[in-house]
Amino acid sequence: MTRVAIEGAMLRWARERAGRTRESLASKFAPLADWETGEARPTLKQLEAYAKAVHVPIGYLFLREPPEEIVPIPDFRTVADQPLRRASPDLLDTVYLCQQRQEWYRDDARQAGAQPLPFVGSLALGADVVRSAASIRTALGVDLEAQRRLPTWTDALRAFIEKADALGVLVMVSGVVGSNNRRALDPSEFRGFALADPVAPLVFINGADSKAAQMFTLAHELAHLWLGESALSDAQASEAPAQAVERWCNQVAAELLVPLAVFTAEQDTGADLQEELNRLARRFKVSTLVILRRMHDAGSLRGEAYWHAYNAELERLLELPGGSGGNFYLTLGARVSKRFARAVVSSTLEGRSSFTEAFRLLGFRKIDTFRQLSTSLGVAF
Repeated sequence: MTRVAIEGAMLRWARERAGRTRESLASKFAPLADWETGEARPTLKQLEAYAKAVHVPIGYLFLREPPEEIVPIPDFRTVADQPLRRASPDLLDTVYLCQQRQEWYRDDARQAGAQPLPFVGSLALGADVVRSAASIRTALGVDLEAQRRLPTWTDALRAFIEKADALGVLVMVSGVVGSNNRRALDPSEFRGFALADPVAPLVFINGADSKAAQMFTLAHELAHLWLGESALSDAQASEAPAQAVERWCNQVAAELLVPLAVFTAEQDTGADLQEELNRLARRFKVSTLVILRRMHDAGSLRGEAYWHAYNAELERLLELPGGSGGNFYLTLGARVSKRFARAVVSSTLEGRSSFTEAFRLLGFRKIDTFRQLSTSLGVAF
């Protein structure tokens, strides 16, 4: 049986890159320890299976040293204000997949005569936060009173996404890589990113995060689109990032969702803090962490009191259970953006794209799934 000459260090690098231990892979790759030390070599079939298990392009394993993998868009994620240099395979594959979808949609839209969207790049960094947020709110058609009447955060998020979709933004929300439910995304690694483009602006939101937190992420990434800049973020309302662009986007996002003038008029400074947090979070359909930040901005919660309340609330939220998956076809539409899904389905039914390409872009393999999706999107099959 032919064995493949592979550097053991590359096998170890691929495993560590995926965050896996030898023990976690032992049931499938019993000789892994010997492969890594060079005492044994895998067959090509074993190597292909290993590459799939650790989510690495098999060609990388034939290199003599690891490639330098850089996130292909500006990376503003930090820990203790220090840039993060390493990205997981899950994050990288998600960015690459969204770039592929964006490229397809851009070409399709241009063939249909689409013109550049005027809002992309219409604001400049440092522009007045209140006026900038008002400009975005007007373009989206966001109505704070209508948002107040929505029963849940899920309804509010769905309405917010629909506003962005109607304006021309591809909004993709998923908690997994593509459609692989075994590759869950980690909100502590990233919460979202924006891919700026004059014809095909795209926002990806980490769907593993809470619905209320996703509201802030969407607002933050939309601010990046209005700047005309792509970005990878771990946006949190409570933070004042060191980077000027992230700080400005945070401020605009908070003002977009919770206008300070409205908030100040609504807040009862004499009420119990937890009760007031919950009431205002329901009123504005944002996370209680955003409300805490607005209390800080309004001057009603400062210094140690603010950070004590923030840490206590963060700990409480981390203990809450997550939600359920919901209808597959509605979830699929959210994962790839309804605007994108409609474009792919229409292109395929009109014969401009093949079913093979559609399945690759949408992340499934069955014609019946395609038929059901087209029905759910209101596109005749």
